[in-house]
Amino acid sequence: MSIEKVRAFFAPLGREQDILEFSVSSATVELAAQAVGVEGARIAKTLAFADKEGGCLLVVAAGDGKISNRRFKDTFGFKAKMLSHDDTAAMTGHAVGGVCPFALPEHVTVYCDRSMQRFETVFPAAGSSNSAIELTCEELFRY
Repeated sequence: MSIEKVRAFFAPLGREQDILEFSVSSATVELAAQAVGVEGARIAKTLAFADKEGGCLLVVAAGDGKISNRRFKDTFGFKAKMLSHDDTAAMTGHAVGGVCPFALPEHVTVYCDRSMQRFETVFPAAGSSNSAIELTCEELFRY
């Protein structure tokens, strides 16, 4: 189970108990915001894209952020193409709704968007469609 991988990832950091599990779904920005009790912008959504080598890269952005195709291409050198649900799960180890930047295979690269820096803390998923963890942007980038 993906949340268990994330829990194991955070254990050496002493943060495994900080993972929040909800009795309701947090699979979308709106649902996560309701579950956590914050505005949607503070949800750190993780989006999976195909990279030019046939793998994937993840972009973590504020919940109210949008991916600009032009800026994506200017930054990465190729057109943005989101992965299918099946490819996302296969390449990241996390199902859509629980995709997060933790406990990933080595070949997955994560990019954090500046859109989150306006908040003291943000809430990325923690490997399941009913979990999150509260982190500062510095912690999110470091982990």
